[in-house]
Amino acid sequence: MSIETISKEVKRIRKKYAEKDPYALCRAMKISLIFKSMGTDCESCKGFYFYQSRKQAIVINSDLPEELQRIILMHEIAHAVLHRKSSGIKAFHDFALFDETSIFEYEANIFTADYLLEDDEVLGLLNEDLSFFGAACRLNVPAELLDFKFRVLKRKGYKIIDHPMIASSNFLKKV
Repeated sequence: MSIETISKEVKRIRKKYAEKDPYALCRAMKISLIFKSMGTDCESCKGFYFYQSRKQAIVINSDLPEELQRIILMHEIAHAVLHRKSSGIKAFHDFALFDETSIFEYEANIFTADYLLEDDEVLGLLNEDLSFFGAACRLNVPAELLDFKFRVLKRKGYKIIDHPMIASSNFLKKV
């Protein structure tokens, strides 16, 4: 699925539900949300989405910091939007968010970055001459998420600086 197609889905979901907050969006989409303690070590599951018998649910690791839980929730909502028909009775387990090795994970990361980070807000911060990492800090997101947003902005035709990193699949192991 192309970045353009994913961005169209982001616009469609924003218009349909008029919710920016992932928790409110999850409720509006009638997806059950469950918080479960799953540990804090690098091998711990961060969250997962599953769809079975016409029921959708997202489970989030309650041991993680709240801001990270919010990002993981949006990532799992992305699976619900983009991959529900592909999920069948299997679940999308996220042990490493921002994983580049799986096309489903890549697509969910693009959706998450585009949904949570407004184009104008990101571009405004860059116009303030903030560094890439300074902008990520001000946005209160991991730099890896901003990296995915940069990919979206470039695909949309914006001329932006080359970012100093490429998101790796194992950055959450440091959490």
